[in-house]
Parts: sequence; structure tokens; C-alpha cells
Amino acid sequence: MQLHLPRKLKSVFHRPLRAKLIFNAGSGRPEESPQQLASILSEMQDHQILPEVYMTRPDSRLDEVVHGAIKSGIKLIVVAGGDGTIDNVVGAMIGSDATLGIIPTGTRNNVAFNLGITGNIPNCVELLRHGRRVKVDVGRVHYGHTRHWFLEGMALGLISDLYPMADDFQHGNLAQIGGLLSTLVSAIPAHLRIDLDGHQLLDMTTHMILIANMSYLGPHFQISPKVSFRDGHLDVFTFSDMSKLNMVSYAILSRGGLVEDAGIQHFRAKHVTVSSKPHMPILADGNLLGQGPFSVHVHPRVLTVMAGTELTGQPSMSLVIDPKLAPIE
Repeated sequence: MQLHLPRKLKSVFHRPLRAKLIFNAGSGRPEESPQQLASILSEMQDHQILPEVYMTRPDSRLDEVVHGAIKSGIKLIVVAGGDGTIDNVVGAMIGSDATLGIIPTGTRNNVAFNLGITGNIPNCVELLRHGRRVKVDVGRVHYGHTRHWFLEGMALGLISDLYPMADDFQHGNLAQIGGLLSTLVSAIPAHLRIDLDGHQLLDMTTHMILIANMSYLGPHFQISPKVSFRDGHLDVFTFSDMSKLNMVSYAILSRGGLVEDAGIQHFRAKHVTVSSKPHMPILADGNLLGQGPFSVHVHPRVLTVMAGTELTGQPSMSLVIDPKLAPIE
């Protein structure tokens, strides 16, 4: 006779699991952070997870915190914070045998959304024991002497200004209209040369390009359901045939779901090199890196994550097509 126990009761019989909990009290709504931390610790206790807590500070070197935890034998690094906190942890975990756990307490929580990590704190802590362990691709941008890992994607040009403004506008902040119009009026296109895997060279004049590793970017914009963070490739989107007005419409409308546009071309590659004249701003997962030529490389499945049972940002099998350099229809 087999005895079926509730999942929470089953957790009592788990072997204790050490974890490093990196808690960012400044993420999301700071006034809620004391209650959030208490709830996380209580839920971890119920699931036999033994956390060593590190509270982030503005001067924190999270790479050193993570390296120290892994060196001490901890195999689970849990980030309670937003996308920025996750971004500061990822680089130190690349290629290690440690697993990243996420408890989204930030403002946008886009990485967690792509990975199917949603719901309240009890649900997210439960995933640390009963979730789906997956290996995901991570991108790395080389700009001058700077090296930066990213999970979501990177942007060049006007798109870095349009998306945050469009998100605020979508949430009723009409004051952003002035800033959006000012940005549009002053924006000038640049001449870009884009090398895809050394086999195809794109030569165009445009206001922006986007290189995505995840389907949803920033405040849950779905750039395309064909983007996968497990296919060993990056997805390059060019907007050379779109006017500035069309780009604004695309940014606003795509907040509510997928928007197809004939002015967007989609390519897939493992290595991308980009130069622009004049130089345009480079952002990787929201971090402004500067201006100038850069190269981007994908590192396939080098990060292990405890995800939800359904990966929101992962295309269905019918949408996974053979990678190629020709535009994707």
C-alpha cells in the first residue's frame, strides 16, 4: 500500500539543504522587505532549507559572496530581489555546479517570469525543492575592456529609451509623453555593420537593434515567441524599415502581447559583432555599458536554475526551428 502525503508534509522528510540567501531589501517596495524576509525564512524552514543570509548593500560585491558560498560547499544560491540583483549574481555562477533559485521581490521580475517563477513567496520557496531544474543559455557582451554576462538581452540605440517610457505610459503615467516625444525628435539613425557568425554581414541604417536571449524583455515585453534561452543561439532583431512613429506603436502595443511587423527582421546566431556610426548607447539587461563597437557571444546551457514547471519564456516544440542565418519568418 502506497501512502500519499501532501507536498508540504513530504518536505519534512527531505534531507536538510544548505543555501545562500541573497536578500535585497531595496527591491520592489522596501517597506515590505522585513515581512518578506520573515516569510521566506519561515517557508525555508518548512522545506528543510538552511539559509545563510546575506543582506545586499550598495557596495556589495555579490560575485565574491557567491564564490565564497560555492567554495564552502553550498550548492543552492537563492536570490530574493529583482532582475538587477540576479544580474549581479549570474556571472559568478557560470560553469559552477551550483543552482540558482529565485524569489522575485523586485519591480519587474522579468527573468523569473520567463522561467515560470510566479506567485507568492510560499509558492516560490516550494519551487526550490519541487521545481524544474533547467540549464539555460547566457549571453556575454565584450565592449572595450568590459565583459558583461546577461540573461535577458541587450539593446543598441533608441529602443533603450522607448521601452521604459512605453511601460510607464501603459501604466497611466501620461507625464512620460513629453519625454518620449523629446527623445523621438532628437534621435538620429546610425549606420550599422552587423556580423553574424562571420558568415553574413548586414549593412543598414537604423535607430535600434535588439539581441535577445529570452522571449520576454524588460517589463514583460514579448519580442517573439520564437526566442529560446535553451537553443544555444541569440536572436537578433533589426528595425531598419520602421519609422520612429512605428517603433513607438510597436513598443506600446507589444506590452499587451505579440505584435507582428513587416519592418522587423529576425536573425539567429551564436556570435554577433556590431559597429555603428555615430556611436549608439549599449545596454545589457538594463545596464548602460557605453558607446562604441561590441561583440556578443552565447554560452549554451552554462547556468542551472530552479524554474517553474511551465517555462513562460520557452517556445513550444513546434516553434523551435533549425538555427540559420537567413531571416526567420
